Amino acid sequence: MGNTFGHLFRITTFGESHGGGVGVTIDGCPPQLEISEEEIQVDLDRRRPGQSKITTPRRETDTCEIISGVFEGKTLGTPIAILVRNKDARSQDYDEMSVKYRPSHADATYDAKYGFRNWQGGGRSSARETIGRVAAGAIAKKILKQVAGVEIIGYVKRIKDLEAVVNPSTVTLEQVESNIVRCPDSDCAEKMIDLIDAIRKEKDSLGGVVECVARSVPRGLGDPVFDKLEAELAKGVMSLPASKGFEIGSGFAGTTMKGSEHNDEFYIDENGETRTRTNRSGGVQGGISNGENIIIRVAFKPTATVGKEQKTVTKDGQETVLAAKGRHDPCVLSRAVPMVEAMVALVLCDRLLCQNAQCKVL
Repeated sequence: MGNTFGHLFRITTFGESHGGGVGVTIDGCPPQLEISEEEIQVDLDRRRPGQSKITTPRRETDTCEIISGVFEGKTLGTPIAILVRNKDARSQDYDEMSVKYRPSHADATYDAKYGFRNWQGGGRSSARETIGRVAAGAIAKKILKQVAGVEIIGYVKRIKDLEAVVNPSTVTLEQVESNIVRCPDSDCAEKMIDLIDAIRKEKDSLGGVVECVARSVPRGLGDPVFDKLEAELAKGVMSLPASKGFEIGSGFAGTTMKGSEHNDEFYIDENGETRTRTNRSGGVQGGISNGENIIIRVAFKPTATVGKEQKTVTKDGQETVLAAKGRHDPCVLSRAVPMVEAMVALVLCDRLLCQNAQCKVL
């Protein structure tokens, strides 16, 4: 349970960090969409480990294999299965963690829930599970772009107390990918990289914020009450490993303003369309997209597994200490960018298909 996400565009991820592989099954993808392993691989390469000195040194190519649902380069409308095989697992690094709980990790809670867990690399709780999400997200992005012209761009907004200055309306993928930390503010990016590298040498970790903008989103996506668009987006990104906070539009900063200051006034543009002069709503009003840019932010905690010695307990309740071994990101933010993009794409694609099914007049 809990491994499936979406309504009409539904994904189910599978696999463990040190098992044979990880992947995803996608059900509800429309037929005749041209898609290839090479297209999906682009986003997987942005997520994969071993990219730079500020990510985990685990060496995985994360090469994807489409094993069903695509024929002669086009989707069939049947379930699509994508597999990525694990190649560089070093399970022996986790022997000590088979009995010792890593502070702020999922070890103790998995034992509490299931009474049994795969302790090698964190098993199902590992961020390698997100490979399936990113692969499915690549397909969702293509549907959104082809059907509605939607563009989704994520980037690192903040690491610790270093915050970038970025305009969500104009930021480009090229700017984001111009440095290893995926921060489009080049001056701030250099400082972020130096800070992460210093923390890495201290065997410690850092957290931060990923911001993501979806542009050209059609009006009308989302449903009243429980399936509001911002609620679906929050569920999607908050299901990512290490996520600890969600904002849309003005977010918590909006609580310091008066209603007259915060409200987005309407006007009619040159095309006769209803628009808002500001976008403190973040592209969603009443739980439904209003045609403005959807702008969200996701807070990620510092990586839980660190090389510093920390107090903990064993599975049988004995107090002890642990200096975790293994290969871990000193900061997850740069690799979290394609994960956030994927979850935003999955939500918007699902909502687009639901909207067309419910409200489109054929």
